[in-house]
Amino acid sequence: MPLATGDAAPSFKLTNAHAGKGNNPMSFEDAKGANGTVVVFECNHCPYVVASVTRMESMAVMCNEAGIGFVGINSNDPIVYPNDSFEHMQKRATSMGYPYLHDLSQDIAHAYGAQRTPEFFLFGADNRLVYQGRMDDAPRDPT
Repeated sequence: MPLATGDAAPSFKLTNAHAGKGNNPMSFEDAKGANGTVVVFECNHCPYVVASVTRMESMAVMCNEAGIGFVGINSNDPIVYPNDSFEHMQKRATSMGYPYLHDLSQDIAHAYGAQRTPEFFLFGADNRLVYQGRMDDAPRDPT
């Protein structure tokens, strides 16, 4: 069941594919910022994610400057989507400006109610859900 506005952020502790950003493993507490947190469910193979990479990177920078934590989570099954394996996540993560976590069991995606990629969850400073959905109305526009 998806989260509703005002729900508390489900906790997690996941392996971080980005050796240079954040703790490993990384929890929600590690990822959160003083003014809130963005959790984005994403992956390597989805054309909507690929088209949004530049804008997601810009958003991560803006969030960081505003004291808002930003973390990506990949919950795809690497047997079904080989490009979403942890090894491929590590390769992609080298060019990312934020932590990229692996939810191999898909338990965290289910806890959040994530259904697509990219799917954004914005939590306020109190760790309560403020927004859940798409980044914007242009999912395939890389600008």
